Amino acid sequence: MSVDQAERDRRALVAGRRKARHYAMQALYEWTVSGNSPAAIERHFREDFDLKGIDDAYFRELLHEVPARAAELDECFAPLLQDRAIDELGHVERALLRIGSYELAQRIDVPYRVVIDEAVALAKKFGATDSYKFINGVLDRLARELRRAEAASPVGRRGGDGAL
Repeated sequence: MSVDQAERDRRALVAGRRKARHYAMQALYEWTVSGNSPAAIERHFREDFDLKGIDDAYFRELLHEVPARAAELDECFAPLLQDRAIDELGHVERALLRIGSYELAQRIDVPYRVVIDEAVALAKKFGATDSYKFINGVLDRLARELRRAEAASPVGRRGGDGAL
């Protein structure tokens, strides 16, 4: 494989994962609000949205694993909410913190800076005004707990190559 092809493949992976997170956040918002099953929400998304170019496996993983582990994920970030309770969070913020917590805990192949940057970008797009600052702070503190070695390394602090 040529260097150019490898770079195109990397960019396709990055774009597909970004879309997967985008749709997973919306799907998890729907799950929180409606109480519908992840399977029903997935069917709805496949019928109503153009999921072309999405990392389908990643979307499915987030959509099904985050609800299955919601209580465990909430326990991870709840102590970092400062003076707020989980039920005081907006649905978008809760979905983003759950996705970010899941990725930090379960997807160590994704650099922690990428996890945070992607959550912040989605918070800027879908969250309440300035919620991105809150998301950034909580996930940054959680990354220091769950990924101590990565957060302490010079590459981790710079953010790595942002590949995933």
